Amino acid sequence: MSSKAKKSKTYHFNEEWELDYFFTMVNDKCCRLICLTSIAIAKNGNLERYLLALHSKYQTDYPQNTELRKRKIKVLKTQLTNEQNIFKKPILKSQAVTTASFKVSYLLAKKCKPFSDSRFVKETFLEMSDSLLNDFKNKSVIIAAIQDLQLSRNTVMRRIEKMRGNVKEQLYNDISRCSCFSLQCHESTDISDTAQLLIFIRMVFKVFTSKEELLGMIILKERTRGVDIFRAFKNMLNVLKVPLFKLVSITTDGAPAMIGRINGFISLCQNEDEFPAFLSYHCIIHQQVLANMRLNRKEVKDIAFKIVNSIRGSSLIKVLIITSTNTSRISKSN
Repeated sequence: MSSKAKKSKTYHFNEEWELDYFFTMVNDKCCRLICLTSIAIAKNGNLERYLLALHSKYQTDYPQNTELRKRKIKVLKTQLTNEQNIFKKPILKSQAVTTASFKVSYLLAKKCKPFSDSRFVKETFLEMSDSLLNDFKNKSVIIAAIQDLQLSRNTVMRRIEKMRGNVKEQLYNDISRCSCFSLQCHESTDISDTAQLLIFIRMVFKVFTSKEELLGMIILKERTRGVDIFRAFKNMLNVLKVPLFKLVSITTDGAPAMIGRINGFISLCQNEDEFPAFLSYHCIIHQQVLANMRLNRKEVKDIAFKIVNSIRGSSLIKVLIITSTNTSRISKSN
């Protein structure tokens, strides 16, 4: 018969042992307050044996169940906390410097500034601190913290790359958690006359909340036919691993490459087996622009202008009448 493996016992620290044996728990380890060493097993017999064998003097100098013993334990715990804080302060300071570096990098990326401007920001902080912090007692500490800021060009680049990765991870998590989503595709050109396809996603979650994000941007280097847009769009979805079964609708503009019956982008998506049955819409803003170009609004605008001018004119006349009446009353009373 195979011998059964013995189960390892779990010993829990009793708070009364702190007063009895000068022991306490530090990071899940039983530590002696007298010499700041730890033992492997927090057991009643072990703690008593260690105290009597190594620190029997404390047992006689500080009798048990006395106020003197409680005060001594409080002093020892305070010393232990102070020693721990010595190592915690540099860590907290380093975390604060790193957080400030991320915030500066975020502002540079948000304002589309070059990464080398980070040094200018640091120099500006140092110059401002000389005049703004004259009345501060900890001026030297603040200046030292500013000097510790990591704002080189390569550091800012790494910070922005980390933030970009974090934003991507949040977007992927939102897509995986949402119940369904819709896409909006917008094809335009930049200042260098390069065609770009912007894809926005609107996600709806189980708690009836929605969220809109930029899913990606595709640069169309060659032609901008419906087939080219469809291939680039499908390739991006495969790279991002977007769950197409959650797709509800796709909104586009009224370009032939988008809404063509045979080779249009929407038609190619509907004929693809990987895509579910979805609704297609024409962008309402684009429709409004087209309608404004076709409609003759002169008659409506003329009538609206006449109504507004008559209202403003009548209200002005009333104000003048009330003002003149009040003026005449004041003059008569005088």
